[in-house]
Amino acid sequence: MNFKLGFLATFLISTSIYAQITPTQIDEVVEKTIKTFDVPGIAVAVVKDGKIVHAKGYGVKSIITKQKVDENTLFGIASNSKAFTSAALAMLVDEGKIKWDDKVVKYLPDFKMYNDYVTNEFTVRDLLTHRSGLGLGAGDLMIWPDGSDFTAEDIIENIQYLKPVSGFRAKYDYDNLLYIIAGEVVHKASGQTWNEFVENRIIKPLGMTNTASSWVRLKDTSNVIVPHVPIDGKLKVISRYKNQLFDAAAGIYSSVNDMSKWAIMQLNKGKYGSGQKIFSEKEHAEMWTPQTLMPNKPVPPYNSLFKAYGLGWQLNDVKGKMQASHTGGLEGIVTQVTLIPELQLGIIVFTNQQSGAAFSAITNTIKDSYLGMEPFDHVKYFSDREKASGEKADKVTDEVWQTVAKNKNQKIDTKKYIGTYKDNWFGEVAITEKKGKMYFASKRSPQLKGEIFFYKDNNFVVKWDNRYFHADAHIFFEKDNAGFTMKPISPATDFSYDFQDLNFFRIK
Repeated sequence: MNFKLGFLATFLISTSIYAQITPTQIDEVVEKTIKTFDVPGIAVAVVKDGKIVHAKGYGVKSIITKQKVDENTLFGIASNSKAFTSAALAMLVDEGKIKWDDKVVKYLPDFKMYNDYVTNEFTVRDLLTHRSGLGLGAGDLMIWPDGSDFTAEDIIENIQYLKPVSGFRAKYDYDNLLYIIAGEVVHKASGQTWNEFVENRIIKPLGMTNTASSWVRLKDTSNVIVPHVPIDGKLKVISRYKNQLFDAAAGIYSSVNDMSKWAIMQLNKGKYGSGQKIFSEKEHAEMWTPQTLMPNKPVPPYNSLFKAYGLGWQLNDVKGKMQASHTGGLEGIVTQVTLIPELQLGIIVFTNQQSGAAFSAITNTIKDSYLGMEPFDHVKYFSDREKASGEKADKVTDEVWQTVAKNKNQKIDTKKYIGTYKDNWFGEVAITEKKGKMYFASKRSPQLKGEIFFYKDNNFVVKWDNRYFHADAHIFFEKDNAGFTMKPISPATDFSYDFQDLNFFRIK
């Protein structure tokens, strides 16, 4: 009897200690993260049992202005916007205006995929679940790094030209374009644009007063971070991505304070305030039901046994508890939202530098305390992993540029490569020559321009003028020079530079 009481007392004390990470401890791990990963500014919020228990900014919004980040500082939440799109569709399901398994062509008759069967069978659910058969980030060059010359109608028209890499509904490959199309379904079914619907039906009711569905819709930009990227080992401020076309996939700007209200509503299964609801408990459960299995290899410290994608959320288990989470990334900005419903716990981390290791280290440290886990140095773990990954990528790129340097004096008949080429979904590019040097310039994505260097055989590489892309690419000309294909040089290139999906043919 005494042993049992003693064990129970010890268990309760240890659980209590683990479950109460202090504000000072959060401060310490964030400051360590800032130094380790060279992040200018971070904002962190923790919600527990329906209340905000921590909301604070750290560091600076800009390395130039040195203005401080606070809990109301706005960040682009990027792909954390996807859960707002799935929520908007769930609300329309609640209202009987759509069904998850309605065919997309019912709302968008011009929608067309790579074959008739997939076109006719493609559902609203399929738009959200990353199982279309298209490859990772397929077609993202229509929205990234520019996208200003493309419209939603262009994407609906052009997606048919993207070739599948797997069977329809056969495997997981992350997609952005289909969320843009999902935003168009919201428009058709509701009569409001995606931006209007999300702001009027989600953001305003939740009291997210500093949040907007797009950068261009922000009323006050006085407390907003600027994006930062390391270039040649030194952190630099870069231009902000502002393209509204991307909004339904990645457009929302918010603060950790405002996103805490979103997290509390999600943990409360759609309810907020004094009994109001954004969507029904039934549709909330649908969004958190696994739809597409994701590759999963159990690794310490969580040893998750499953990993899947729901509707706008990634789902997995941590120490026997279900977790719903998502990450988001724009150039120079990355974010993470993590929810553990059994613990009524939400963790939100935003940063203004594109190291995903930073938000992972902070989120996991906070999460561990509530899960009752032994202390684990996540900052060191992710630092070591990031270093190893960087060294591996550097080895690949170094070998390419060493080959370029070795072959730089080889005589090349550049004239046979000069011309205008076209890809069916991306449009035209020009290969030109000036003073013996070759250049690449995209017509519809003007930031994609740079010098072309001979690599070997009939292959070249393009070095983009914009060095913060970190996305230099191979160019593989056909033997008769009637066209060419491309692929990124570095394995660390962001997947949205989907050069491998391009297939150019000469038009003049």
